[in-house]
Amino acid sequence: MEPQEYALMDAAEGRMWWYRALHARLADALSGVQGRVLDAGCGTGGLLAALQRTRPALALTGVEWSAAAAARARRKSSAAVACGSVNALPFADASFDAAIAADVLCHAAVDPSAALAELHRVLRPGGLLVINMPAYAWLLSAHDRQVHNARRWTAPATRTALRGAGFAAVRAHYWNGLLLPLMVVQRKLLARGGDAASDVAPFSPWLDATLHAVTAVERRLPAWLPAGGSVLATAIRPPAHHD
Repeated sequence: MEPQEYALMDAAEGRMWWYRALHARLADALSGVQGRVLDAGCGTGGLLAALQRTRPALALTGVEWSAAAAARARRKSSAAVACGSVNALPFADASFDAAIAADVLCHAAVDPSAALAELHRVLRPGGLLVINMPAYAWLLSAHDRQVHNARRWTAPATRTALRGAGFAAVRAHYWNGLLLPLMVVQRKLLARGGDAASDVAPFSPWLDATLHAVTAVERRLPAWLPAGGSVLATAIRPPAHHD
């Protein structure tokens, strides 16, 4: 991403409604996990810091391409954060009990096939993968251009990619569906210009609280929404088979 986008992320991810909602969803997906967890493409460390507060028993590791962002992540979370690419992770085989790639496979610099192969490699057999992806190619917008997103996937496309990479027990569902109409208005009508900024910005306290409350209500609903602004997926690296 652009340096200014990392700065915006660093400032916003501890309090902005979107990050708090995303981190809550990811933490839910990790609820049964113990041991070593990788945040692949950890940015400036907001998720690592959140998990450190709520799941202090986890052994957390991050990896981030930007050296400046990795340094911010280390300061923010105190986790071990390596510099490297998700296309070629700097870790040994079967190093982690779980791995997260939150809004990472969408980036222009990421090869989804290579990244998924690497995530498969560094997970132990039986390990959990958690993926978040922005949804729907038709929602590509000025925000995506600012943060260098090159792709947005549907839930079926996400399932297909994970199965194609050798993962099993694949589940994918939409979330942030209640706010999808507002997202469409913002992305496709209000911020259509090529010079429009990303959506990472300070919100007024009442608006931030309102938007977060909507995501909290949706989080209590079953995962059946037919549409949403994001896709959350989980999958397992199959256990090794012995003849």
